[in-house]
Amino acid sequence: MTEPRGQWSGRLGFILAATGSAIGLGNLWKFPYITHENNGGAFVLVYIAMVALVGVPIMMAEILMGRRTQQSPVGAFKAMAAGHTGSRAWPGVGWLGVVSGFTILSYYSVVAGWTIHFTWLALSGKLATMAADPVALGDYFGNQFLANGPQQVFFHLVFMGLTIGSVYFGVKGGIERVAKILMPLLFLILLIMLVYSTRTSGFGEAMTFLFKPDFSTLTKGAVLEALGHAFFTLSLGMGAMLTYGSYIGKEISIPRAALQISLFDTLIALMACVIMFSIINTSGIEVNKSATILFTTIPTVLIGLPGSGLLIGMFYILIGFAALTSTISLLEVVSSFAIDELGWPRHRATLTMGSVIALFGVLNALSLGGNTALTSINLIGRQSTQGVFGTMDYLASNWFLPVGGFLIAMFCGWVLNARTTREELEKGHGPMAGYGLWRFLIRFMAPLAVGAIIVSVILGKEYQ
Repeated sequence: MTEPRGQWSGRLGFILAATGSAIGLGNLWKFPYITHENNGGAFVLVYIAMVALVGVPIMMAEILMGRRTQQSPVGAFKAMAAGHTGSRAWPGVGWLGVVSGFTILSYYSVVAGWTIHFTWLALSGKLATMAADPVALGDYFGNQFLANGPQQVFFHLVFMGLTIGSVYFGVKGGIERVAKILMPLLFLILLIMLVYSTRTSGFGEAMTFLFKPDFSTLTKGAVLEALGHAFFTLSLGMGAMLTYGSYIGKEISIPRAALQISLFDTLIALMACVIMFSIINTSGIEVNKSATILFTTIPTVLIGLPGSGLLIGMFYILIGFAALTSTISLLEVVSSFAIDELGWPRHRATLTMGSVIALFGVLNALSLGGNTALTSINLIGRQSTQGVFGTMDYLASNWFLPVGGFLIAMFCGWVLNARTTREELEKGHGPMAGYGLWRFLIRFMAPLAVGAIIVSVILGKEYQ
């Protein structure tokens, strides 16, 4: 006998878990960096528009497929493609999602593990001592910490242990319970840091930069970059939202849930921008595209501010929480596949899949070897393919996710009929006045937009 399928306790549990999946390192560093590179204001408005026109429609498509079938990605495509042209090929999109989750988690957990080490350094006071000398901190991070293979493996495995433990206890008892604890704490820490940033001399300049648009500075490349981040920030194309959607009841409104998740994700990204730019403007530091700035430059800046010890500790706890809520969703995609397709009980699926991913991640951890150029983790620098670490990042962010998102949009827009999708979207919502707009966006806007990302990769033009 198979185990009863997990279910969220209600709308709040789903919203918090799905928002946690979307919020990650990209919100806390990638978005501030690309906003800085693209001159702020106008870029922010375009980004918000792309979230609404591309991100939300694809998210709704993933969630409706999950709830309609009550299956993980492979099973969902099998069930919904039955009787349609290409019914044997479409489940491949689900397989792509599982491979994406496996691949991304195997290297994302390596960087996530860094937050454990740096939180300990911050709370013990050791980081404050090192941060007083920027050169010494940079040397420690690159030549001692990253180059220490056993240490990299240890923190990677610790973070994977936290991830496996969260998924092991199921949808309601594990994933939702963790989300209900971490998400409010994450928001509280962000809020405290945001209030703190208002007291810095760079706050006013940060607000002007972010919210006073100058469209004369907007380039075609900036529009494409805004589109790319709007897609990736919402955890689309890898089956995470589809999997989480398979655990919701008929009483939940998919359109409202998708809008709320996207709103929270965007709000947190903007809060991160205000905090980061206030600190950057106050200190006059040079913005570096590598994610390693979170572990090298930022501590040297924070150490000079009042209350720096507590501030630095909160900063790394914040990054760790954001990373954990994302790694949980990645493992759940893979575990749910084993549960639904292989008939494994959750405990076996989680432990087995989590252990295999952890072992594969050891290769990523050992491949660093002190090479800080490989620490982008789908944040920046998407052309690096050096070593196992860089190759996994390149394949997942350049190919797996955009191809998956494109095919999901095509399937829901052109293969599924309007009656099926409308019926599912109106459950728990009532008559959907905006259904025509959603169908237009999922059939035309979303495929063309995500297709542009794929074309840019084929042409070798780095848009991120």
